[in-house]
Formats: sequence, C-alpha cells, structure tokens
Amino acid sequence: MPKKEKQGLVVSNKMDKTVVVRVADYEPHPKYKKIMESNKNYKAHDAENICNEGDTVRIVENRPISGGKRWVVAEIVEKAR
Repeated sequence: MPKKEKQGLVVSNKMDKTVVVRVADYEPHPKYKKIMESNKNYKAHDAENICNEGDTVRIVENRPISGGKRWVVAEIVEKAR
C-alpha cells in the first residue's frame, strides 16, 4: 500500500525536530453542496530543523516516531517570503 502524502503550511516550528503543519481539505456540504474548508494540524518530523513558519511543505506518512508524530517532512515546496 502506498504511503499517504499531504501538502500544507507550517504554522509552528518551536519544538526541536518537529513542525506543525496545517493541511486544508475541501469537501461539499452534505445538504447545501457549498464547498467547505476544514483544516487539520499534523506534527511532522523535521530532522535538520530547516522548516520555518510560513513554508509550504509536503509530508509523508511514516511509522510512529513519538506519541503524536506519524508524519515526516519530505520536501519544502515553497519557502516563506
């Protein structure tokens, strides 16, 4: 089974070797069919501490690294300005 990939925005890099990534998901409302945005935060492993707040990153599913970390930063898609 292939590993899941998600793309999102780094909202926090205050922890050591960990970043918090906000991933947006767009789905239509069940009754009214308006496209609704829902955001979810994922903790991702950043071994070199190279990600900064505002960066757009791609994260990949991984084995559990700690209590709340199950994702790893694969690449930085776009650096923050």
